[in-house]
Amino acid sequence: MSASPLEPPEKSRDSLILHATDNAVSWITLNRPEAMNAITPDQRERLIQLLSDASADPAVRAVVITATGRGFCTGADLRGAPATAGDRVAGDVARIIRLGAQRLVAAVLDCEKPVIAAVNGTAAGLGAHLALACDLVLAAEEARFIEVFVRRGLVPDGGGAYLLPRLVGPHRAKELMFFGDALPAADAERLGLVNRVVPAHALEKTAREWAERLATGPTRVLALTKHLVNTSLDTDRTTAFTAEAAAQEINMTTADAREGVASFVERRTPRFEGR
Repeated sequence: MSASPLEPPEKSRDSLILHATDNAVSWITLNRPEAMNAITPDQRERLIQLLSDASADPAVRAVVITATGRGFCTGADLRGAPATAGDRVAGDVARIIRLGAQRLVAAVLDCEKPVIAAVNGTAAGLGAHLALACDLVLAAEEARFIEVFVRRGLVPDGGGAYLLPRLVGPHRAKELMFFGDALPAADAERLGLVNRVVPAHALEKTAREWAERLATGPTRVLALTKHLVNTSLDTDRTTAFTAEAAAQEINMTTADAREGVASFVERRTPRFEGR
């Protein structure tokens, strides 16, 4: 039996990003518990690469992002970052955000496999946006979500002003971003930011059950559905309906679509292969 992704084996503790594939699920675990899993540039690039790899690998049919310790992710690691704009050239900050935090959030949104966030603790700043960009969000009872940027005198980045209004509406989004208060997991669930809140001891088990269920589903259907949903709020009805028809046209060329129709006709449970 494989080790729990939330409790990786001792020999892997040196890794800042733990990774394992189990039952067609790619488990990605942030592993800097002493820093509440604040993300370094190297970790960010590793996360982006793992999500890209998951998209391209037919053996991977779902992804879980989680973390060790008390925090899920407290955002980008700002230690060593200059406090003033003294030596910056105009455009530097925008470039750093575009090539850094925004690329990470886009990698989650664009991943062709369903991505589950298993939020074990505090998710703040970019860490909150990393979780909220996932397709499904599970949270331990102790988890908190914090739009911490305003506390630091910063504009929310990493896609926050894009994600939050689409999840909770503009008024709630502004409340969260203007005040920067910690939002307990139960309140996040009530607002629709979280799919389900579970006791900490049940987080890994629930994430595994959900991910393995997704991994036995029609993978291309999930990818196409994810794309349709993610783009629906940015398009008009005509464009959305055209995209829906095109997605179904593409999907009908897959083996899973043929299997789904055949299983219905034959009155049996479908056996999807993700192809």
